[in-house]
Amino acid sequence: MSIVKINALTVPAEQREVLEQRFASRAGAVEGSDGFEWFELLRPVEGTDQYLVYTRWRSEEDFQAWMEGPMKAAHQGGGAGAAGGDRPKPAATGSTVWSFEVVQQTGPKQA
Repeated sequence: MSIVKINALTVPAEQREVLEQRFASRAGAVEGSDGFEWFELLRPVEGTDQYLVYTRWRSEEDFQAWMEGPMKAAHQGGGAGAAGGDRPKPAATGSTVWSFEVVQQTGPKQA
C-alpha cells in the first residue's frame, strides 16, 4: 500500500498569500517524480494557523528519492528564481512532517 507524508506548516496570517503563491508557482515540480501519487495543499479554516501539505507516494523509497533529488535541489537555491543566490524568507515559521501507511481506502461508488 501507499504511504502518506503530511507536512504541517505553521504560517502567520500575513504570510498565507505568500505561501500559497509559492506553491502555485511550483505546480508540476513533483508530479513527474517516480512513485508520486497525489498532492494537496490544505488551508486552515479555523482553530489553527497550520497549513497541511499532503503527498501520497507508492513507497517510502520513492519519497526519499524525491527528497534527496528534486526537492533538495529546489530548496537549496539551485532552481530558477535564486538570482544571485538571494533566497526569499520562508513563509512558514515551523514545520513538522507526519508519516502514515495507507491501510484502507475507498472512493465514490461508480454509477
